[in-house]
Amino acid sequence: MSTEMLKQGNPAASKALHETLDKLAAAFTVLHMKLHHHHWYVKGPHFFTLHEKFEELYNEAAAHIDALAERLLAIGGKPTATLKGALALSVIKEAEGAGTAEKMAEETANDFAILIGELKEGIELAEAAGDEGTADLLLSIQSGLEKHVWMLRAFAG
Repeated sequence: MSTEMLKQGNPAASKALHETLDKLAAAFTVLHMKLHHHHWYVKGPHFFTLHEKFEELYNEAAAHIDALAERLLAIGGKPTATLKGALALSVIKEAEGAGTAEKMAEETANDFAILIGELKEGIELAEAAGDEGTADLLLSIQSGLEKHVWMLRAFAG
């Protein structure tokens, strides 16, 4: 289905999909800052490994924010574009204090698992709306996060 048809199609399906994409972009916005926090505050024998990994992950999160927001705009929605708004919408919570490297890895894996659930819901909504482009985008993000969860949990033990 073309983006123009999505803009004019089923209003209820479009609204639900728009809300889900906005919520996902907000969650990745909060996650982006949380991953920076972990990058800056990781300590101990795993510093070099995780410092680099968290940088990789926050760069990836930034790319997801942009892809989700631009997809939302392409199908007629409007992404939340303030930190206050992102915090209000996000299913991901801000970082609190500095924990151990293992705790940071496990917390990140848990956040990714939450996002995987949100992405699956988004895929269902996109498929119901006949929006293959959005479903494909969300599936791609989901696949990457599933691999990260496996690797982070293996690291954390």
